[in-house]
Amino acid sequence: MEIIHVSAECYPVAKAGGLGDVVGALPKYQCKAGHVAKVVMPMYRTKFLYDNEWTVDFKGSSNLGNWFFDYTIIKETTNKLGFDLYLVDINGLLDRHRIYGYDDDVERFTAFQIAVVNWMSSWEHKPRVLHCHDYHAGLLPFMMQHCYDYRKLASIPTVLTIHNAQYQGWMGWDQSKYIPRWDLWKRGMLDWNGNINPLASGIKCADKVTTVSHSYMDELRSNSNGLEKLFEYEKGKCVGILNGIDNEVWDPETDKYLDHHFSVATAKTGKQQNKELLCRRFGLDPNKPLFVFIGRLVGEKAADVLPDAIRVAIDHTQGQASFLVLGSGETQVEWQFQQMKEPYADVFNVVIGYDEALSHLMYAGADFLLMPSRVEPCGLNQMYAMRYGTVPIVRSTGGLQDTVTDMGDPGGFGIRFNHANIEDIDYSISRAVSVYQHPAHLDTMRKQMMEIDHSWESVVEAYLKLYRSLR
Repeated sequence: MEIIHVSAECYPVAKAGGLGDVVGALPKYQCKAGHVAKVVMPMYRTKFLYDNEWTVDFKGSSNLGNWFFDYTIIKETTNKLGFDLYLVDINGLLDRHRIYGYDDDVERFTAFQIAVVNWMSSWEHKPRVLHCHDYHAGLLPFMMQHCYDYRKLASIPTVLTIHNAQYQGWMGWDQSKYIPRWDLWKRGMLDWNGNINPLASGIKCADKVTTVSHSYMDELRSNSNGLEKLFEYEKGKCVGILNGIDNEVWDPETDKYLDHHFSVATAKTGKQQNKELLCRRFGLDPNKPLFVFIGRLVGEKAADVLPDAIRVAIDHTQGQASFLVLGSGETQVEWQFQQMKEPYADVFNVVIGYDEALSHLMYAGADFLLMPSRVEPCGLNQMYAMRYGTVPIVRSTGGLQDTVTDMGDPGGFGIRFNHANIEDIDYSISRAVSVYQHPAHLDTMRKQMMEIDHSWESVVEAYLKLYRSLR
């Protein structure tokens, strides 16, 4: 079975969040299962591009409205990632250092998708399925079915995976000229609430729609940034498939970023060694429970309430717990955390930005991971934490409630709460401190969570079954 994944991100080529992790892992494990999975993404100017060998696979040209452009498809030559990787280069649009955040993102990702269908229409064969990821590839099912130049692709089944429905790629109807010659009778397949909505179009036109956890799929029918009625209407073709994690990358026994490796059997000693290293680096006491937050400092992650919640927790624990934050995002939240460094220097520190190596050390050395997210379609951080024996403290939403069982429930190993507010976070931290004071209970929780299988091998078959169900 040949599977083509189209995405704006793929780890380690270019990553902004969980989308990159998924697209960097799912195709690899589909190939390991005996299939042919390929990834197509934009050619950003990233370190990965310059550090690897490439060959030109195809050159073509198309147009974005009245603007004609040339594009080049290059292929990584060594199969370094475990699957065929193709990058789409369009000078003036995709030759950027960042993935998102430009004023012309609409033009960038629309042109990217046009180049993909233009290239595919030159193929002499047809893949078994085209797997589109998020709104950046959401127009592909429409283009394949309703753009006159690409109707030869209409018989290829399409799957759309929604990693985060808050981002939809809205376009004004004045930008409809960007879409290659299309059947004007199909205007309704592009429209949602008076605009062109690439994510909504993908939901309407794709053969199947998936999200990255079962609970998130349910939540989308009541909270999806304006698409609630569409998800309700299309629920018959929607399915939730929980993400996996790449156990080759996230393995405390072999992790290339760790000096001290450990297994389930040696977790107590191994985690303490990593904790001591981490605490020395940031001026914290390794004898106190260590709480960490790793992620984007944005409202979606409830990062806006974290500074005050941590201050309250430091007060309530009388300084008997330490906190370390790694992330970047909203300027105000970053500033609040920076202002906490000096007055709370013995129990708090923060690193603004992202550091892959540091994140691995934090998962390995921390006792508890804070994830108070307002929205969390799946969440990978809590699964990474569990793999490294770090107790997840999560809000009951989306994939967090699908993967974390509260320690008060039968078989529980984590801590869950209901509201993204200071009170619930503070109370959950106090529960965690109580657990820390009972080492035998903490060791039992660690052993239990580290033995849970969240690997991609256990997830791949669900996707293959979905593909096989298509026409």
